[in-house]
Amino acid sequence: MTLTALGNDYWSVVGHGASAIALYAIVGGALMILGFFVIDWTTPGPLRELVRSGRPNAAEVAASGVVSMAFIVVLAIYSSSGDLAAGLIKTLVFDLVGIAAQALSVRLIGAVKGLDIGEMLHEEKFSPVVLDVAASYLAFGLIVAAAIL
Repeated sequence: MTLTALGNDYWSVVGHGASAIALYAIVGGALMILGFFVIDWTTPGPLRELVRSGRPNAAEVAASGVVSMAFIVVLAIYSSSGDLAAGLIKTLVFDLVGIAAQALSVRLIGAVKGLDIGEMLHEEKFSPVVLDVAASYLAFGLIVAAAIL
């Protein structure tokens, strides 16, 4: 009796939703990892080594870059309106464009503001300059995410 109350398409809806979660998690996770590698590649470092060695400024830049990628993934998923195939394609395309835009934009802001990002990342103590770089990553993530809508 309980199964009839659920409706004839209940399990197909649950299966579609579970599949969407799994696919978006795979695509979103892969894009965030790719985004980190692009940040690592475009940042004087290597960023991964600086994070592993406990440099607080490097960790802040890496974290803000990953969060900014998540903004883009979330808005691409949100804008897909339930169409799984279109949503996955939009997520992939928008994130790739967003990764490139962030890498270029943060470098440009560093140059315009005269920030020596490489020196700041290597410092063993927290530097307030890292807040400017982190804010730039987050801001560009939000800009790209808003452009998706």
